[in-house]
Amino acid sequence: MADLFAPTGAEAIKTYICTKEIANAVLTQLSDAQQKAAQFHGFDGGLGQALVVHAAEQPIALLGIGNDSARKRGRFALAAAAAKLPDGIYELCNDDALQGNSAELVGWFIDQYRFDRYKTITRPTRQLVKPDWADADKIAAMVEAEILCRDLINTPAADMGPAELADAVRELAAQHKADFSVIVGDELLAQNFPMIHAVGRAAEQEPRLIDLKWGSAGPKVTLVGKGVCFDTGGLDLKPAASMALMKKDMGGSANVIALAHMIMRMKLPVQLRVLIPAVENAVSGNAFRPKDILNSRKGLSVEINNTDAEGRLVLADALALASEDNPDFILSMATLTGAARVAVGPDIAPFFSGSAALSSALLSGCLDAQDPVWELPFWDPYEVMIEPDIADLDNAPAGGLGGAITAALFLRRFVNDPEKYAHFDIFAWSAQNAPGRPKGGNSTGARAVFEALPKFLKL
Repeated sequence: MADLFAPTGAEAIKTYICTKEIANAVLTQLSDAQQKAAQFHGFDGGLGQALVVHAAEQPIALLGIGNDSARKRGRFALAAAAAKLPDGIYELCNDDALQGNSAELVGWFIDQYRFDRYKTITRPTRQLVKPDWADADKIAAMVEAEILCRDLINTPAADMGPAELADAVRELAAQHKADFSVIVGDELLAQNFPMIHAVGRAAEQEPRLIDLKWGSAGPKVTLVGKGVCFDTGGLDLKPAASMALMKKDMGGSANVIALAHMIMRMKLPVQLRVLIPAVENAVSGNAFRPKDILNSRKGLSVEINNTDAEGRLVLADALALASEDNPDFILSMATLTGAARVAVGPDIAPFFSGSAALSSALLSGCLDAQDPVWELPFWDPYEVMIEPDIADLDNAPAGGLGGAITAALFLRRFVNDPEKYAHFDIFAWSAQNAPGRPKGGNSTGARAVFEALPKFLKL
């Protein structure tokens, strides 16, 4: 997206950003006519205010981003105001109020996203002249990643099944000159991925394991994303209301794809690997059943107590493969449990980490990226909850308590070095429009991880 920012020298509307605290000082710099126009319209720098003043030869724009208290109640304050501007080219004249916060510029562009694959939609075109301090490449990488993630999640399962998801990764690999491979159907059994095969075998499209590799030097970073392209719940069938958003059950894979794009676009000095078990959890005569015992790539047996807890099964085989390469860091991202939504709501990405250094980097990265995350514990005393009587592991412990934690503990069993592992249990969806977050599929935690990686890995 080389043209994300307006061309240098473009004729632009001079734009002033005002907090509540500095609004008066900014207005005194304007002409008398411009000040009177701002006062007439009640502009005082409040959050979400936008005004284009034509009381001069050249129009100016005023954007209000509120006070500290107002900004704490949301994200992307600049986008909240910019959304009310007409299409045009804008140049920030006093961006001190942003304090060099690139995330606000990311929000400016993401707010203009529209999913238009199936309907002709007029997108807003509020261009921006690049501020001197802004890293255009990094901002473009983040915006491109968000658009990619959103397009993948928003596409219905009829057009975004395991094969199409593999095609999307293949295209990304070609774009960045990465290596791409995929294991499909019964070949999964031949190469010892029995749980990926078991979950996906009932669907019309065959299950597959997608593998992207990029980079030849630096720390090894492996990203594993849940690619359940549609989840009926299997034989433990979901009710219709719970199935309505299941096109987004591949949101974990969309997020690691977005993260991978940022890493490769910015050429971080790492050896990157992306593993995506891509399946559809369908109902057919050969669907796996409640109380089946599945064997895993790692050799652990798993009792199936709910076929709707399928995501952790496919991730388990992929995590086992990831560990075999002894990477410096493994990250899994998945739309895994409703318990995570109950715990922190839809806006925060809960994560589990085996490293205090990683946790610290993520909590810092989330502030830089305006991408909120919150740590939940790998609580060892709950291990007993995932240990049934007749198998090594239980995929759906009875009782429903601590569901996000028990799911994370289940996944951790398939990682050789838990101190180098982190897991995100994400929602990947905005239920309504918000500044910088249009309704629909979205990235959740990916930008926070991208900001954290250089700190954690000391790149």
